[in-house]
Amino acid sequence: MNFRKNYLSFFLLACFVCGVCLADRIILKEGQTITGDILVEKEAVLYVDIGITVLSIPKDKILEYEYSQATEQEVNDVNDLATSSPSGVPRTATGKTDSQLYRTAKSSLRSHYGGEGLQKTTIEKCVAAYSEAVVKVSSPAGLGSGFFINENGYLITNYHVIENETRIEVTMFQKAKTGFEKKTFKKVKIEAINPFVDLALLKVEDLADTKVKFAYLGDMEQIKVGEAVFAIGNPLGLERTVTNGVISTKSRAFEGLAYIQTNADINPGNSGGPLFNLAGEVIGVTNMGYIFFGGLGFAIPVDYVKHFIENREAFAYDKDNPNTGYIYIQPDRRRNKAKPEFLGKKN
Repeated sequence: MNFRKNYLSFFLLACFVCGVCLADRIILKEGQTITGDILVEKEAVLYVDIGITVLSIPKDKILEYEYSQATEQEVNDVNDLATSSPSGVPRTATGKTDSQLYRTAKSSLRSHYGGEGLQKTTIEKCVAAYSEAVVKVSSPAGLGSGFFINENGYLITNYHVIENETRIEVTMFQKAKTGFEKKTFKKVKIEAINPFVDLALLKVEDLADTKVKFAYLGDMEQIKVGEAVFAIGNPLGLERTVTNGVISTKSRAFEGLAYIQTNADINPGNSGGPLFNLAGEVIGVTNMGYIFFGGLGFAIPVDYVKHFIENREAFAYDKDNPNTGYIYIQPDRRRNKAKPEFLGKKN
């Protein structure tokens, strides 16, 4: 009996220590919380190291679970931007599992660094931290921009950049001792497309051992009209061009969709590239601009981007129907063709 009590006490102590160490967190449907290191995630089960043993937890018993361990890039990004944080308290990037593809920089109770969030800093520091995530997307029809959303080679660009094309190349710009080094990848798979919101999800499949720098997706609720933003892209083929401005409005309506309007210059070749806030988060995907009227640029809000990624199976690319055609079904015609009675009445 004493052995069982001691074992239970040791188990609870181990769970407490794991919680203090900010380990991964699993909440069961029955209300219990388990903290530890998620060693392996399979389709139907999680294997969790709780310190004294490894538990196998069926996913159908789990309400939700959260990774709190930062990736190497997340640690570096937080450290790079921490020196410019007014409060000195940055946050790490957490919040999304691999099944959701993208990363955010939302604050987390289990964040390794605590605090309220990545603080705004200068464009110079943000460009130094995140410009490697921005790529050039080329096809026989032309070129545009894009950006990686995770370390596995998934990236976002505009649908119109790759429209009707399957031979796609992605050029990455990596920091080197003497500037930047170009790396071009030719094995690029189209994962999903949505012509209605002008978005495409691609995956570079020939990365080999190349390390990918990715960008974090922001939150539209945190965006304010008048706040400073900047874009990185390849306008007119001028690679890695940075332009800056402010948010002119968060919801400019075009053909049934709301766009971010900015006075940052957006030109052909910027299409598909990221619009950043000064915390280094992507808040939109640039896709329109008036060439002969400066200060009128537009970007797809990040909320549309998240919805597209999370529902990518619904927009999965079909090689036999590359444009994902659609037909609107006409409503049924009125069968009683007689003149309605109320039209014959006089007031």
